[in-house]
Amino acid sequence: MSRTDDLRTRAAALGPWFHNIEIAPGVFTAPDHFLGDYPSVKWRGFAHAIPSDLSGRSVLDIGCNGGFYAIEMKRRGAARVVGLDEDPDYLAQARFAAEALGAEIEFRQGSVYDVAALGERFDLVLFMGVLYHLRHPLLALDLIHAHAAADLLVFQSMQRGAKTVPEIRADYDFFEMDHFDRPDYPKLHFIEHSYAGDPTNWWVPNRACTEAMLRAAGFAIESHPEEEVYLCRRVEAPYGAVPVHPARPPE
Repeated sequence: MSRTDDLRTRAAALGPWFHNIEIAPGVFTAPDHFLGDYPSVKWRGFAHAIPSDLSGRSVLDIGCNGGFYAIEMKRRGAARVVGLDEDPDYLAQARFAAEALGAEIEFRQGSVYDVAALGERFDLVLFMGVLYHLRHPLLALDLIHAHAAADLLVFQSMQRGAKTVPEIRADYDFFEMDHFDRPDYPKLHFIEHSYAGDPTNWWVPNRACTEAMLRAAGFAIESHPEEEVYLCRRVEAPYGAVPVHPARPPE
């Protein structure tokens, strides 16, 4: 069996894949992805916003899934890349893809709530496609700020609702209520049962809510290169951002 056939067979055995990764010329992990060439099509929309040369920098990819973004960070010369995911099947995919491409990446099992147990901060943190799967989304951002991010955060979340961002006053009188009825007032939509067939989709913010949550956790938005993607810089956390230490370390 040729190496190409072997890789194709091994990739199929590890499926289904959410990340379509070209692990060898013409060999893709999810060639029939329902979103097309995903996440490459997403990556092309914001790749220019991330430093092209990451030499000497450390990267943490939280919710690394099949490893696409972790591999891209290594391709940009990052000195150290750590991929964190709580799903052992995704980690098996990521390890396989990195090995096939010769990318030296550390993969660990754990969730965003475990970042303090890593015991270090990273120059660049990727937090892509995770927030809406969490029962405690603002806590997750607080923990990243308190324990994982040293400088830059690349954030992405599914968004629904109004795409405009209104001017919000610093305070409102208790009897003022009209602003809550505005479609573009920051809203985090709660999904009690399931969305798109996925029972782990718990919250979906509108754009104003996404940006407000990032600021509330201590991340200043530097650019908005793609509709759902933000490049942020860690700043001093505002009042009320309370870090909570996790109970167990990632494996």
